[in-house]
Amino acid sequence: MTAFPEPARTLWTVYADSRRRPRRIHALGAENREAVLRLTGSPPEVVPERESRDAYVRRLEDMIYVCPWGTRLRSWLAFERFRDEHAAGVAAAFVPPPLSERVRSDFEQWKNAGRSLRPHILTSTWHVPLDWFVPFARGERCLTLGTPGTGYRPPDDTAEEPAAHGPATAAPVRTLIYVTSMGEARRRVAAALPVVRENLGEGTEDVYLLSAGRLDTLGRWLGEFHPGALVELDYGGLVHLLDDATLRTDESVAEMTVALTGMERGEVELTVAMYKRLLARWRPVRALEAAN
Repeated sequence: MTAFPEPARTLWTVYADSRRRPRRIHALGAENREAVLRLTGSPPEVVPERESRDAYVRRLEDMIYVCPWGTRLRSWLAFERFRDEHAAGVAAAFVPPPLSERVRSDFEQWKNAGRSLRPHILTSTWHVPLDWFVPFARGERCLTLGTPGTGYRPPDDTAEEPAAHGPATAAPVRTLIYVTSMGEARRRVAAALPVVRENLGEGTEDVYLLSAGRLDTLGRWLGEFHPGALVELDYGGLVHLLDDATLRTDESVAEMTVALTGMERGEVELTVAMYKRLLARWRPVRALEAAN
């Protein structure tokens, strides 16, 4: 919480203690419902009129960690990516041109006002970019399959949620999350960057592949936050596309670690083997975007 200046620090402290805020086990669903309601309107509300006042909260020992949703800023950034990645005719089929222009104009006003363009949350659809596995280690993995009858204690808000015994929660949670310290995340990215740059070059157009350019961008984004912060990789809604066995055997972070080690040592066969395993896992998931 010390990363926030006043009065934001006091506001987020009060928010963290509020019984009315969405708890972590429901927050992702709450965000999704809000987005669906906005986009199914006529015309669709591409960007909310006001910035969200909600956040993800994690309690660890005597510290409270707050990650603001920043829904308005993230919606603007996502819409920019959408327009860049699709032909004008395709984009117009989803968002009428007059509305699209108004969204663009509002975002330009936001930028010109000197507002921060740094989101607290990076979002990817239909896959996890390979560079996002680099800041984490295998032992920082937390998998919950939400099996009925087991009960569940979430990784945050532990004093406020049901204990891990007795009946299961009404809606068993299904998550795959990695959590590490900001210091470890920065160190791992900094160590991997020269290895990737030397072996793979600065960049590639293939979004499935690791590149020094994207890894450098990730490192610079991490560098903008408080050094005492935590970093999470949350599979989010992807866990509902994957069965239990697939999630249990998903060792993407460990495979990335081994691939980088192989790269550094010049062990080509090991590196290629790990890289192929990563691609074999994630290309079919990404392909679901075009399924019908």
